[in-house]
Amino acid sequence: MQIPAETSTLPSLRRQKILLLLERDGRVMASELSHRFGVSEDTIRRDLNELASADLLHRVHGGALPRSSDSGKDYLTRAQQPGAIKQALARRAAAHVRDGQVVLFDSGTTTLHIARALPLDINITAITNSPEVAIALGRFERVRVILVGGELSPHAMAITGPQAVAMLQGVHADLCFLGICGLHSEVGITVSNFEEVATKRTMIQHSGQVIAAVAADKLGTVENFVVTPAVGIHLLITEADAPDDALAQMRAQGIEVERAG
Repeated sequence: MQIPAETSTLPSLRRQKILLLLERDGRVMASELSHRFGVSEDTIRRDLNELASADLLHRVHGGALPRSSDSGKDYLTRAQQPGAIKQALARRAAAHVRDGQVVLFDSGTTTLHIARALPLDINITAITNSPEVAIALGRFERVRVILVGGELSPHAMAITGPQAVAMLQGVHADLCFLGICGLHSEVGITVSNFEEVATKRTMIQHSGQVIAAVAADKLGTVENFVVTPAVGIHLLITEADAPDDALAQMRAQGIEVERAG
């Protein structure tokens, strides 16, 4: 899709075109936008700040990056969204679990789907900071469930804080299903809630394999708080029609990629 250069554009139309450019290119730079639209960089920075205030993009030095479609939505809102894509990702992810493993389940609606997708006779020890995941796994006769203690973050429905981190530091898990808000090849794994950063970092550090099941619309997007570089993930599971260029960037960093049918 070609977006022609504009030298005279109303602010509202210019901002719409900035979003189109961002969707097409995955990044916009203030200096390039200034040249394209024939306005000052200060004007472009105001445009970008307005769009960032509306949660339509993520401001970075010199420009902007995309935000996830889930940006700003709390757990209950995300849980009510259609789950066909997450269920497909979850089935693929659940196939990696083996009897006898110690498995960390991070909070999140996708990890909840993964828990529900496990075989009914699976025999594992599951450790989670998500009350919802703990309840789902509690219905499995051969799954030992350990719920991490700490403070509940209502927005994320995740248990966080120093107590949760201390407990996770005593874990050596075979596998971790990590919940993320955004995944960018340069910026890394990002989330919208600062209180989740420490628990996610600790899960990554104390797991033999880290799997992230991520919808295609989260690839190349950025949220406010960085957990770790993208290489914190060993295996990325995403949609069958995820953009090839985005996946190539992940593979270039040594991340294994699987597409869910």
